[in-house]
Amino acid sequence: MKNLVTVSPKYQIVIPQAVREALGVKPGQKMRVLAYNQRIVLIPDRPIEEALGSLKDLNTDVQREEEDEER
Repeated sequence: MKNLVTVSPKYQIVIPQAVREALGVKPGQKMRVLAYNQRIVLIPDRPIEEALGSLKDLNTDVQREEEDEER
């Protein structure tokens, strides 16, 4: 299996090189750790400035639910 990691006795893992490179993870970078649907999810913590413009193509023409329209 690709990208298989082993948990060390100190509960540490090594992020595979291909994954580090694809996500731009750097040594010392902070990661958010979440438990989700019986999975461990690591999310790179990045400055908010990096998100600027990332939603420019988001479609906002969405029908709101009735209860939202009544407010």
